[in-house]
Amino acid sequence: MKFRPLHDRVVVRRIEGEERTKGGIIIPDTAKEKPQEGEVVAVGPGARDEQG
Repeated sequence: MKFRPLHDRVVVRRIEGEERTKGGIIIPDTAKEKPQEGEVVAVGPGARDEQG
C-alpha cells in the first residue's frame, strides 16, 4: 500500500527486537522491552510557513 503522509508527518515501521540473547536464552513476550528503533517508511512534504 503506497500513501504519502500530510504536512510534516512521518510514517515509521517498528523494528522488532531480538527473541534470543547471545547465550541462546529465549525471551518471552512479557519480558521484552518496547522497541526504541524504527525504519522511516514515508515522509510528508513539510509544513507551510510565511514564505510558502
